[in-house]
Amino acid sequence: MKQDNKEYMENNLSYDLNEQSLISPLDSETSLFSPKIRLGILASGNGSNFEYIVKSIENKQLNAEISILIVNNPKCLAINKALKYKIPYAIIDHRDCNSRYEHDMLVKKKLEDLSVELVVMAGWMRIVGEEIINSFKNRIINIHPSLLPSFKGVDAIQQAIEKKVTITGCTVHYVQKEVDSGSIIIQAAVPLKEQESKEKLKKRIQSMEHIILPLAIAKVAKNIRTSFMDNK
Repeated sequence: MKQDNKEYMENNLSYDLNEQSLISPLDSETSLFSPKIRLGILASGNGSNFEYIVKSIENKQLNAEISILIVNNPKCLAINKALKYKIPYAIIDHRDCNSRYEHDMLVKKKLEDLSVELVVMAGWMRIVGEEIINSFKNRIINIHPSLLPSFKGVDAIQQAIEKKVTITGCTVHYVQKEVDSGSIIIQAAVPLKEQESKEKLKKRIQSMEHIILPLAIAKVAKNIRTSFMDNK
């Protein structure tokens, strides 16, 4: 990754800090790694985080290549972004499978066939089973719209609003069997504003997701590369 990545992050973070957001931990040096990491992206929705991963790669801020985008819904809008950026994609519709296990096995096979090194769940609205988790131990991460361990599971933003907390945010974490319980890689804190709509809060959280997810990918990628060299 280029040395000017630190300047890029500082420019982006200065804006977000003016909006009273905060990222922790912030360590630009951990983002330096080589060679490129091969990513498999799992998505179910609009694909905004997927697109920001692509942009981070195109802008030379992330030394990675996307081997495949896998979606579980043929109407997933992330497909449009894959077409836009000429990223290979596969539709593995869970409704065509007889069980969660069968679906997981199809996803796992596709990832392994393409020699994916790091799996990124970017808006993947499915619980992955132990087979995938064990096959990609410490190599599968997820982004969640809360400051874990608070507000795990579905509709975390609504949970935060109902609890009337003053600060929420987003978290990138390693995936384990228990939902939203893996070790935290990076978090961004976002304050709740009085009388703010859920949709506006969601957009502010997403803007921080777009910053921290590439940072988390880089950090985990460096760990993978370091582990490989240590085991040689």
